[in-house]
Amino acid sequence: MLRRPAALLSFSITARNLWSLLGFRFAPKLASCTALQLSSSSTAGYRTRTRFRAMSTSVNSTPVNEKDEQVFQDFKLLNAVNDRYGGVIVEVREAMDSALFGSVLRASIAQWRHQGKKGVWIRLPIQHVNLVEAAVNEGFWFHHAEPNYLMLCYWIPEGTHTLPANASHRIGIGAFVMNEKREVLVVQESTGRFQGMGVWKFPTGVVNEGEDICAAAVREVKEETAVDTKFIEILAFRQSHKAFFDKSDIFFLCLLEPLSSEVQKQETEIEAAKWMPFEEYKAQPFVQKHELLKYIADICLAKKDGNYSGFSPVPTTSAFSDEKDYMYFNTTDLNGQ
Repeated sequence: MLRRPAALLSFSITARNLWSLLGFRFAPKLASCTALQLSSSSTAGYRTRTRFRAMSTSVNSTPVNEKDEQVFQDFKLLNAVNDRYGGVIVEVREAMDSALFGSVLRASIAQWRHQGKKGVWIRLPIQHVNLVEAAVNEGFWFHHAEPNYLMLCYWIPEGTHTLPANASHRIGIGAFVMNEKREVLVVQESTGRFQGMGVWKFPTGVVNEGEDICAAAVREVKEETAVDTKFIEILAFRQSHKAFFDKSDIFFLCLLEPLSSEVQKQETEIEAAKWMPFEEYKAQPFVQKHELLKYIADICLAKKDGNYSGFSPVPTTSAFSDEKDYMYFNTTDLNGQ
């Protein structure tokens, strides 16, 4: 059987396996066609325009019938960019029939496999959700989802993949705010697990995407109580597992200094908010019952009595970015104060 190497892709393609590669259940009816000649021209990224022509391989080299035995087809591989780890990233930008997408994806994977690529990432905007099943049928799995897109991934080499997992943790904060009267700012929640329990607790919340821990603590206090504050330091943190949708959770206990005193509760989530003497807060049966809350109370009291040092935010740059990020550490002991 005559085999011709595919230009640029550099692997042999026969009439039989090419049509299978492109997802066609049956090859075209070509009387004497046993091989296809492939020529291609590369454009931006991996967007490749490919022309396939049926070739006759009879002993007498009979010319191919133009009508019945010659097929021209333009075919575009998926546009992709290289990532830093030997893989490629595809972002689907144009609407496409799901069956055609499956064929194009299959051919693209063949090219990436020959090029020695490893991981394949497909960022699929929500308006192209019709392509999900086609990708899954080719072996892709869900990596993560955001409000406007789904990320799917695929591993080309044999063996266990080394692609990074989806984000594993959610970050939360608890705000310890004490005034000069040794009163602590507390709230009762109208929703969630503490609803209707009569428990007074510190303002808490979740750090938003792209938000610094110190900024999140100030924001949450303002939202729940209308009190303005200044972030001082992180006093402690706790890690737990199987929390929100089976994700792990890291909770940062933060010390904030009040800049105002008038309290106004948030209507949607907070039942009540007020300043409470710290000893009264600590004496609550719910606080005394749970070891974690007892530790939190002891840490906060030790800090106010000058017997504890937490971690202050220090703006820093790194080898990865010139933008300032925060590193939290014990500046008191570091500076010898």
